[in-house]
Amino acid sequence: MITIFMFSGQGSQYFQMGQELFGSNLEFRSWMETLDRQVTDRTGASALEAIYSRGKNETFDHIPHTHPAIFMLEYALAQCLQSEGLHPDLTLGASMGSFAAAAVAGFISVEDALDAVINQAGAFHDRAMPGGMLAVLAPIDKTVGRLDGLQWEPAADNFDGHFALSAPSAQLPEIEARLRGLEIAHQRLPVRHAYHSRWIDDSRDDFLRRTSHLSFKDGALPLICCEQADRLQRLPADFFWRVVRNPIRLRETIARLERDGGCRYIDVGPSGTMATFAKYLLRKDGGSSAHAILTPYGRDLDNLARLRESMA
Repeated sequence: MITIFMFSGQGSQYFQMGQELFGSNLEFRSWMETLDRQVTDRTGASALEAIYSRGKNETFDHIPHTHPAIFMLEYALAQCLQSEGLHPDLTLGASMGSFAAAAVAGFISVEDALDAVINQAGAFHDRAMPGGMLAVLAPIDKTVGRLDGLQWEPAADNFDGHFALSAPSAQLPEIEARLRGLEIAHQRLPVRHAYHSRWIDDSRDDFLRRTSHLSFKDGALPLICCEQADRLQRLPADFFWRVVRNPIRLRETIARLERDGGCRYIDVGPSGTMATFAKYLLRKDGGSSAHAILTPYGRDLDNLARLRESMA
């Protein structure tokens, strides 16, 4: 059975994420602290302190903190799993989760990947216009026409009955009002920019300039990219821009993997949403399974223990 580590992006973060593991797992804690030293040296602020500074129910959306925080947590959790003998056969990256996916797969060093994360956060913070994203619980093809006259773009096709959209800040209340009137369930994500849309394009040149010195090498593992819905053996020079600018094609990506069946999907993101989405996409006769470890509801250690048992 193929083991796939799945890395989620912006919107999956929250204060106190990974708290149980940080307090009890030395491998996880060591990597979080090591990576945070790089963040602190580069930015003058600790992402680790930001993660554990406030209550879980408060909104964690300041991108100079959230971008490195997501990367740190995902890379640290992937290393924690590998230290216990749970190794991926390939990595799957969605949006900025592709930074950690690329580092774990060996296309780039963890130090350079984190540097790119910090530079992207800076470019967005300085250049991108204010915006946001909504998760919408409805089929995208049956919803598009019902939002006519409003400014928005599809950001992610997760599964039939769930998609995400991006829009400028000024448009979000109107879109939410329209969805309420249509009795379509939706939730605003904890982000300040309209990722995967034209409303972040002002940050493109700045980000590419800041990361022009980076280069990719051949990966030790394949990476399957939700921007291209395909396995990659080599990464294009603008890979880290494309994965946050173009729509997330998760439904198509999982369908491609499920053609062969027998996949074990392990969500190494903060919230477990990738595993939840994947469960709606697995072939009933394919023998695949999806596993979450971290969630906003806690029980991280219990979830890790169940994963160990399932792989014994």
